[in-house]
Amino acid sequence: MADPKGFLNHGREVARTRPVGERVKDWNEVYAPGSLLPIISKQASRCMDCGIPFCHNGCPLGNLIPEWNDYAYREDWTGASERLHATNNFPEFTGRLCPAPCESACVLGISQAPVTIKNVEVSIIDKAWENGAVAAQVPERLSGKTVAVIGSGPAGLAAAQQLTRAGHTVAVYERADRVGGLLRYGIPEFKMEKRHINRRIEQMRAEGTRFRTGIEIGRDMTATALRKRYDAVVIAAGSTTARDLPVPGRELNGIHQAMEYLPLANKVQEGDYVSPPISAEGRHVVVIGGGDTGADCVGTAHRQGAASVTQLEIMPRPNDERHPLDQPWPTFPMLYKVTSAHEEGGERVYSVSTTHFEGDENGDVQWLHLAEVEFVEGRLTSKPGTERRIPAQLVTLAMGFTGTDRANGLVEQFGLDLDERGNIARDADFQTNVPGVFVAGDAGRGQSLIVWAIAEGRSAAKGVDRFLTGASELPAPIRPTDRALMV
Repeated sequence: MADPKGFLNHGREVARTRPVGERVKDWNEVYAPGSLLPIISKQASRCMDCGIPFCHNGCPLGNLIPEWNDYAYREDWTGASERLHATNNFPEFTGRLCPAPCESACVLGISQAPVTIKNVEVSIIDKAWENGAVAAQVPERLSGKTVAVIGSGPAGLAAAQQLTRAGHTVAVYERADRVGGLLRYGIPEFKMEKRHINRRIEQMRAEGTRFRTGIEIGRDMTATALRKRYDAVVIAAGSTTARDLPVPGRELNGIHQAMEYLPLANKVQEGDYVSPPISAEGRHVVVIGGGDTGADCVGTAHRQGAASVTQLEIMPRPNDERHPLDQPWPTFPMLYKVTSAHEEGGERVYSVSTTHFEGDENGDVQWLHLAEVEFVEGRLTSKPGTERRIPAQLVTLAMGFTGTDRANGLVEQFGLDLDERGNIARDADFQTNVPGVFVAGDAGRGQSLIVWAIAEGRSAAKGVDRFLTGASELPAPIRPTDRALMV
């Protein structure tokens, strides 16, 4: 363990962000470079000698948090990196993007602020890259078996890396022009610079993983052709069917799904555009949806020079602190969260529902009409007399996703069964009803967290390895039926 008295001697400190006035003028990550290392040893020392480290249960990956906290406290970055990679393929992704359910489960959090687990994690991996401690792990021998992975998000990448290291020949198919899935085109640059993806892809290429971009299975290549070419298939296509808002005026120009808007901003950073085809510059922007994707739209609109930004959420404002009756420790609580994007400005409005949109003579949206809502007998109901309108010249819909893409024919061509929630059904080994076809991540689980995607990718890889070889030396899988931490 780390310092036995660390939690008594040191309070919680977190990564320092750059000044708002500075960071909204660029697309670099919001955190001040080098702000963590001077404090991280003390923060890691706050990890207690818990009889039962509940952070293990809070993390879907089962990260060995107390162990790498101890290494970080001693500034043994190589040892810390080895323990971190024992359960997590991409800690630089989770250390920047995960909402850290491990911290909600931290035993120290019962009586004071929890350990800054997420900040310790990202410090370890950044230091490991800096020191050259992250190297390609090329398999000693090849199995002669081939695997296709559909989708290059965190689930697909994790499955591909595990299977490649097990000696199988793996090809990852991505329908976009670059590898990374939503990590590449859904997460803004200011939350995670894409250089972190690029160097992992180079590591995976050095290990033997092959990447095929610009190929959509179901359209550019049929499921039948794919199955003839490979011994097994892992579907990690995500949950990409966006929830829509069927109200009058939805057809007006200027109303877009978040995943129509955000990728274009990222493509500017990749050099594909000088300016994005959809821009918030000079416009009154309304973001519908109060989650992380909505916050990404808020931060993007700020950097594009929006005249104003308003974020709407139909549910009531969450509590500032955990309520012990309905959100007891160590469960993951739904709390009021101020992200870096919210620090940068804009207004957040809760308990409101959009009634309709109003446009001008050119068919461009100009106003959003809304009404306040409240729960009446368990149902959200509009409050009479609360109707009003707000200016809206660009509207982004960030209301979540309803399932994997059905338009490309992938589900039908493979002949896959769906579960009661509309996700691809699978068994305890992550295998679908079609022998040799597996599913991991949001395509099978439904919209969830990046940490769950990586965990499921690793577990699906074990199922594939067992299918191909009759046994597996890969880490034991989680079970898809375990939804205790689904949020």
